[in-house]
Amino acid sequence: MISSGRLWRRHRPSSGGQREAVLLSPVIVTVFIAGLALSTPREIAFSRLLPAAPALAAALWPVLPTVLLGTFCLLIMIGLSFVYSDLGTPYTAAAIIAVTSAAAYASHLRLQREETLFQVRLVADAAQKVLLRPLPRRVRDVEIESLYLAAQEQARIGGDFYEAVDTPYGVRLLIGDVRGKGLSAVGAASAVINCFRENAYDQPDIRAIVRRLQITISRYSAAVPADDQAEHFATALIAEIPHGSGHVRILNCGHPPPVFVRGAEIQVLEPTLASTPLNLSALLGDHYYVDTAAFVPGDRMLLYTDGVTETRDRAGEFFPLADWARRHHQAPPRELLDRLHADLLHYAGGRLDDDIAALAVRRRHTGAPER
Repeated sequence: MISSGRLWRRHRPSSGGQREAVLLSPVIVTVFIAGLALSTPREIAFSRLLPAAPALAAALWPVLPTVLLGTFCLLIMIGLSFVYSDLGTPYTAAAIIAVTSAAAYASHLRLQREETLFQVRLVADAAQKVLLRPLPRRVRDVEIESLYLAAQEQARIGGDFYEAVDTPYGVRLLIGDVRGKGLSAVGAASAVINCFRENAYDQPDIRAIVRRLQITISRYSAAVPADDQAEHFATALIAEIPHGSGHVRILNCGHPPPVFVRGAEIQVLEPTLASTPLNLSALLGDHYYVDTAAFVPGDRMLLYTDGVTETRDRAGEFFPLADWARRHHQAPPRELLDRLHADLLHYAGGRLDDDIAALAVRRRHTGAPER
């Protein structure tokens, strides 16, 4: 069991001066009330506010400091009774004792909930490392960087996913978004990623990989309750960069189109023909089309989920990704994603409405030195 002191340190506010002020606020309140009680006429009786201090401490402090503060307030009240004899000391003292007891119990319950939340977040972190494991930063002449942002600060995993593997057929990338929320969407995303990891090495044609993904998500959907099956469809995009080539193959199953950066030129690669999203082949047919685009040394490619382009500002305008990429066409992959992260939060006013995943890929010059 983690001690209350460790929990107190773990969950306190993160900024320096503000953190200290918040933690000391029960003491500040106590001193302020005592000062008012001594400096104002006894008819006002500010001393009756002393029970507020341990009540505030219950939200910030562990049990023992909360009890000690309540005892200190009780001693202050007894001391004030020697100065003013008609303050109603027995009633205020009883209130301090009652509030301190309740505050100590509330602090105990809060620490228990924080411990439970901490353990849950540890499990979520472990699950994310399995679902979205760290990608290789470089595969031969291909540099890869990733970004994942949860819409809620407490979230760790969601329905957005990505993967990158080095295969005999080239570097293969996957990015996608399961429609729906909650654990069912996480389960569907996990099934798709694991299927891709297994088949990317064996299937020479990326269309065959997508068909395997279709089968996998259909089987997963059939194994969940009927009222959740409609949620289990996903958009996905597979990119294949053959070794030693100057092009990339893209199979886009209803996913946002990739953005290519070639010097100061920006190209949004819309699919020539629409391919069927995952788990919708029974409704829309089994159609998959591969587009080929130039991808030579120095070129960069940005893959992303719709949380990027559907981020809105206060006026309701969508995030202008193509224009944004044009302004940052010289940024390397890691810096590009860091700027995207910061600019998305700024554009949305500090709060995201959807999960976001992105991959920044750069074709390096053969023999280029490491940064």
